Amino acid sequence: MAHAALLLLISLSISVGPAVSFYGASMTFMPGNRYPDGTVEMHFYYRESGKLPCDPQVSWVCDSGDCGDLTYAEPDMTDQDHSGQILWCQTERHMTTNVSRDELFTLRGSGCCWANNVHDVREWMLRSLVDTRQRSDTRTTNRSPVSATIPNIRVPQNCFQNLHLLVHDPDGDDVRCKCPSCHQHPKIHLEEDSCTMSSNGTLDVGLHVFEFTLEDYPVSNITVMNGNGISSVRNPYNQTADADPTPLSQVPLQFVVEIQTPVHSCAPGVNRPSLLTPTPLHGDVQHAAVGGVHTITLRAQSLSHSILDFQVSGPWNMSTVLRNASQGVTEATLTWKPQESDLHHHVPVCFAAETLQSQSEMRCIVIIVAKSRVLSGEAEVFCENNSISIAVSKASMKGIDQNWLQLRDPTCSLTSNNTHILGTMSLNTCGTTMEDAGDFLVFKNEINSFENPNEVITRRSQVKIGFSCQYPKVASVSNHYINKKSDYIFTESSFGTFSYSFDIFTNNNFSSRVDPSLYPLEINLMDMLYMGIAAHSALPEVRLFVESCRATPDDNPYSALSYDIIKEGCIMDDTVEVYQSDSRMYDFGIQAFKFTGGYNEVYVTCSVILCAEGSSNSRCAQGCLQEHARKHKRDVSKETARHYITQGPFRVARQTQHSAAASENGGSLHISAGTGVFAGLFIVSMVVLVGLLVYNGKKTRAPDHMYLMSNF
Repeated sequence: MAHAALLLLISLSISVGPAVSFYGASMTFMPGNRYPDGTVEMHFYYRESGKLPCDPQVSWVCDSGDCGDLTYAEPDMTDQDHSGQILWCQTERHMTTNVSRDELFTLRGSGCCWANNVHDVREWMLRSLVDTRQRSDTRTTNRSPVSATIPNIRVPQNCFQNLHLLVHDPDGDDVRCKCPSCHQHPKIHLEEDSCTMSSNGTLDVGLHVFEFTLEDYPVSNITVMNGNGISSVRNPYNQTADADPTPLSQVPLQFVVEIQTPVHSCAPGVNRPSLLTPTPLHGDVQHAAVGGVHTITLRAQSLSHSILDFQVSGPWNMSTVLRNASQGVTEATLTWKPQESDLHHHVPVCFAAETLQSQSEMRCIVIIVAKSRVLSGEAEVFCENNSISIAVSKASMKGIDQNWLQLRDPTCSLTSNNTHILGTMSLNTCGTTMEDAGDFLVFKNEINSFENPNEVITRRSQVKIGFSCQYPKVASVSNHYINKKSDYIFTESSFGTFSYSFDIFTNNNFSSRVDPSLYPLEINLMDMLYMGIAAHSALPEVRLFVESCRATPDDNPYSALSYDIIKEGCIMDDTVEVYQSDSRMYDFGIQAFKFTGGYNEVYVTCSVILCAEGSSNSRCAQGCLQEHARKHKRDVSKETARHYITQGPFRVARQTQHSAAASENGGSLHISAGTGVFAGLFIVSMVVLVGLLVYNGKKTRAPDHMYLMSNF
């Protein structure tokens, strides 16, 4: 009897105990109608992830202010685990409220419990800050930042480098990711402006909980005004030196990352699926129309394990159809038909390819829903080795005024003739971005219409013409993207036209540049590599500042595997020696290295800024900024934007070849040259030594090598 009573008590305690299944949540909001009596309609879109069955665990309550009466729609399933293991699911819920006062209010959701995790986080708390007052720049209520994640992010322990989260703001505001609880993750660094997580150590195997808050700030000073004419000022984030400015809104982004056991290789497409073209790139913005069918094509490859599915976080009525192709390639077609209730909504869609053992990188895009499709003209794109040209037919866009069109960088101008609107830009100017699409490098730009910010109405159609050139990765290494020409030309209103050159030199005299015909440059490990950056400007009083230099194993400067040589103006590598650093030149040397894991090439990308000489508040004047140092207010009118310049590749010479060698006192660097008897004996001895090291290394090699080898 006592035994039966004990079993009954245990079963009751289990039945009333907390459900250990919460995987995270995200929220976005936007205003709807503003009624004559001043009432504002607000729409909230809330996604929640957990284990199946997918019962919603969050009940939102008014935490402060006048929240009105929240009306809930029934939650809809957006995606669930199809592997048969019943691991995860995600739902989306639409909530509305009518707020009678133009003021601030806060919604809160809390409960227990997170899924079992490494740091034993139990309780969860979600909070959204809403300001329904009218902005002076958009003349409407603020819209929150937009973000989301897939329900279940998985990364092998030795492959976690960077995790790029979606950051999008419908009003064009500056978004910051805050993580008050990240002290629990000492091995994680968060770049607040880009919402990028990076690791500076090995994370424990298991679930890791991340609780972020997304905040948006205006890009210039604005006011927010209530119905009584009382206004408050809202400042940009980087213009307040003494205190943190007040955000326009706050929304939660909470998720888990499952760190899995190490794999033998982190190379994309081997143990982890690799996303291929035409899969959209992370951060892409697409446009859809109410009632129209919008499709997204995903494509991935996995050579070691079969791709079972694509994990998708999207609107509830988005469907997925899979198709298996050859050579381990699987395609998915996502189809969505926006409804009237989706009008003006900026909808986040995140996805990743799934195998039983692993997962591809997560990418997220945004779909903007309009009443009708955005006007996009007929255009011809010409892809050259170092430039992109576009010719848009005027006949396809009748009534469009060229003067109201611009590239991503509005300082770059478009031209026209009788039949076409024309634009030409190099691969690294005018706002052109380079992104790694898996099997291709894609260079992207776009032509957009813009409006007069002082106008309330417009009679011009919205225009958006995205264009790109893609280069096969193999071809880019040997042909398209080897940086044989190191001139980067920019134009900015305060500095006019200026340029940078980034060159490799044969010795530490920096008088003889390496012949571009010798690229890719072959080097030996631990040779000194001499690099020089120079600024060229017609203005007499300018100063060059090298803010960062980062090495990557391929020509993607945003590669997950990277190594900081210079960061925030501070030298990070012990072998770096600066030979000359004056107002317009920066010459330095570094001991040659390679990346572990079978990579034999190194690219170096540096971010550079040009400042007005003598400005005490410019980035140049700040110099090296340690991570704990407070960033003071900068005079952005006295400096250019941050520009990125790339040099490489440097290829590690095979041990059977005679290649570059440099003496400790700055001897010359010889490229693929013959050597004397002494040099020959030296190389033989080095080969033997390397062989011994490699042999010993193989016996002790762990499967989780992901660190840079700065010496051999």
